[in-house]
Amino acid sequence: MSHFFAFEAEFTASLRCIPMIVRYKLDLCGVKLKLLHWHQLSQEQRQWLVVTPCDTPEAQADYRQQLRDWVTHTHGTPPSDIEIRQPYPWDITTELPETVQQQLTNVPHHSLTVEKWSALTPLQRFALVKLSQPGHENRNFWPALQEFGLA
Repeated sequence: MSHFFAFEAEFTASLRCIPMIVRYKLDLCGVKLKLLHWHQLSQEQRQWLVVTPCDTPEAQADYRQQLRDWVTHTHGTPPSDIEIRQPYPWDITTELPETVQQQLTNVPHHSLTVEKWSALTPLQRFALVKLSQPGHENRNFWPALQEFGLA
């Protein structure tokens, strides 16, 4: 099973950008990792961040500490913390997040309904939330909808 989405294919082989699976884990454990920090990590460290589970409070604490240690070692200071807002927007399955709704106004032919939203995996919903954020380059929103069978 791949840890990556097809819309990320241009950079996942080299891991030159932070893939969605890692961004998802960063949000779960409350760490803001800058691209500069990511580039300072070794290929092995990046791969570890991709494949290491982050699905329990204990795993999240371990993931967070390991990442903070690595960044502090290579950068001199730890990465910033981000607020962990629960429930996460992607965990709410009874309505589409506002940013996703707003982004959908720019997509003429989609089939994303609340029912289909709730059927997506948490990682797929996370990706759509992230790809719909204001100020984010939203060019992968449409490819993500296509990949998830929603366009």
